[in-house]
Amino acid sequence: MNDTNTKIQALEPLLREVLLTLGEDPGREGLKKTPQRWAEALVSYTQGTDQNPEDHLKVMFELGEHEYPEQTDDMVMVDNIEFVSTCEHHMAPFRGVAHIAYIPNPETRRITGLSKLSRLVEVYSNRLQIQERMTNQIAKAIDQILLPLGVMVVIRAMHFCMIQRGVKQRSSSALTTARRGMFLDNPGLEIKFQNYLNLTNKLNDL
Repeated sequence: MNDTNTKIQALEPLLREVLLTLGEDPGREGLKKTPQRWAEALVSYTQGTDQNPEDHLKVMFELGEHEYPEQTDDMVMVDNIEFVSTCEHHMAPFRGVAHIAYIPNPETRRITGLSKLSRLVEVYSNRLQIQERMTNQIAKAIDQILLPLGVMVVIRAMHFCMIQRGVKQRSSSALTTARRGMFLDNPGLEIKFQNYLNLTNKLNDL
């Protein structure tokens, strides 16, 4: 079921039943259009399910033959990519930022548009998700499509399933990482990446 309108029409009566089960009156003024709005929101929150993240990374550019050194650990890095996703365990939102770094391969010389990394995060976040899986999905996609020497993804997020229910921790956040290639083999690269992140955070505070 890929058509947006078809999904919305199928969801509306189900969500109306949810309101009834919760003891609400779907016919009252404030809730009359809620099943429709709720359905539209759910379809929007999960639109990445029908999208192929590879479509964004396939927009590639090739560095000139002599524009990149043969032996390098120079990184392409995009930090503070904001996202909001939906936790599949409790259907509650979690929001945060993703930081991505990759080391282009001097043999393939493949790089992608910087905005495409943000698009990649957007596709994976617009699904029913868990943060751990999303972090690894982003790293895996970059690794498989761009064939870099190394990839590292760091995501920090606050989970409303922890804020609104259960332990009710309003100040805690979750940090997840995924590494591929040189970032696995050389721990110093992760430290270098973290230093870059600390530097950009200091610049943002100026």
